[in-house]
Amino acid sequence: MTKSFLLVTATLISLSYFSQGSFTGNIESTFQYLNADSVIGANQPPEKALLNSYMNVFYTNGKFRAGMRAESYLPRIQGYPDRFDGTGIGMRYVGYGNDFVDVTLGSIYEQFGSGLALRAYEDRALGYDNVLDGIRLIVRPYKGVTLKSIYGYQRLTFREGRVERSDGIVRAIDAEINLNESFPKLKDFPLGIVLGGSFVSKYQKDNNPDLILPENVGTYGGRTKLSYKNFNFDVEYITKEQDPSSDNLYNYNWGHACVFNLTYTKKGLGILFSGKSVDNMSFRSDRTKDLQDVFINYLPSLNKTHTYNLVSTLYPYATQPLGEVAYQVDVLYTFKKGTKLGGKTGLTLSANVSTTFEPIRHTTGFAGNQNRVNYKTVPFDKSDSLYWRDINFNITKKINKQFNFIVSYFNININNDVAKISNDASGIIASHIGVVELAYKINTKNSIRAEFQGLFLRKKADGTINDKGDWATVLVEYTISPNYFFSFMNQYNFGNPSTEKRVHYPIITCGYIREATRFTVSYGRQRAGLFCVGGVCRFVPANNGLTLSFTQSF
Repeated sequence: MTKSFLLVTATLISLSYFSQGSFTGNIESTFQYLNADSVIGANQPPEKALLNSYMNVFYTNGKFRAGMRAESYLPRIQGYPDRFDGTGIGMRYVGYGNDFVDVTLGSIYEQFGSGLALRAYEDRALGYDNVLDGIRLIVRPYKGVTLKSIYGYQRLTFREGRVERSDGIVRAIDAEINLNESFPKLKDFPLGIVLGGSFVSKYQKDNNPDLILPENVGTYGGRTKLSYKNFNFDVEYITKEQDPSSDNLYNYNWGHACVFNLTYTKKGLGILFSGKSVDNMSFRSDRTKDLQDVFINYLPSLNKTHTYNLVSTLYPYATQPLGEVAYQVDVLYTFKKGTKLGGKTGLTLSANVSTTFEPIRHTTGFAGNQNRVNYKTVPFDKSDSLYWRDINFNITKKINKQFNFIVSYFNININNDVAKISNDASGIIASHIGVVELAYKINTKNSIRAEFQGLFLRKKADGTINDKGDWATVLVEYTISPNYFFSFMNQYNFGNPSTEKRVHYPIITCGYIREATRFTVSYGRQRAGLFCVGGVCRFVPANNGLTLSFTQSF
């Protein structure tokens, strides 16, 4: 690994020295010193201190490019998967591109359409990285036409400073055409039309002595994007061939995924209507893996991304790749200045509703099927079994140049038997959450912001409290622009049915920012829970201690 690191580094330095190219990149390092805390169930690791670090370096010179990422986990901070360990090169590539052809050799991040067939990406906050290692070729043979092909293995683990790959190999092609660009007669046509199609397959040797497993499994489908004046519509449908795996208990059903979005926007108004239907779409390059390992595709969640502490961290929803039918409606409207409701500064209202249900699986005639096909599904055919529902709205108002506020309400219902958020709950967890956010600009350099949040659980039919009861969070943040910020946050589980578990989770944070450099120090408690982004989650254990972080862009 040391030889590989030195070779890549020497290559990049040589390129810069002998040419007129440029370097860009970023660095991030997070250090934790943790204490044992029996009250919240936090353990002190044997090492006491934990460290995550990485550095991206990108080089460009005309049509040539190269890049690498050095990673270091000494050891990994709590909550990161155990597949992160050691110091070494986690990503590296070289590439060349012009108007006709673009080729990359090495580490590849790519997405076809909305990702239903293929999405190779990295999210440092989640500890997620399913990068492909191989070759990607992009060809643009004609104006408005893009062809892509990829061949490679997926990253599975990063052990002892070395990337270990998945057993299966991934092959993929994608084609997209913008009709308005490709055909001169459609250049000024009011309807914009983009068509695309993907085929992605994996190969993994059949080493199961009890079953005959398909070694080659393909997914394929198409997509359309239409735009007309203030309207935009996109839809994608993907079919997956028989793919028995540990996820679906080795059944031989086919799978499908469909996502559509319809939007209308004009000044002061935005409307979004989305739908998703998924069944048996767990698509991994290794059929034996679980959790977040080696997913080839990505199934986006159809719910609003929340930022408030109690709303985003207590009951987040993770996409169910084995099956769900979901819908979302999102509306934003701004009352203009001078109107009755807008007043002198205007008023913004937003509302969002998202629901997710179990799909109907028709089992008649499939009992005892020797082909191990267990049921049949129809896209968007949903049952009345609720997985998730989120009804929320907020009011944003600027009183004057110094003061503004946001008032929000959230009604979140989540099926704990499916999402498995908590070990202390069963069935539907129903919560009501209210948030008031206040911001005041003292002068040109000093400002203060505060959040007051409350979460209240609905009791079960027998009168008992489901899960851990009611919560409250207070956040106060003071900023001295442009360099300093200080914040204090406290979560309090005041409604826990066990009085000894009615615990405070205070944390103090301060930071210093200078241009592209940022230092942050925090000390306090963090409760156990899930951290989710876009329907992908990782578990974060309870901890109590000091966290130092440093980021730099160049």
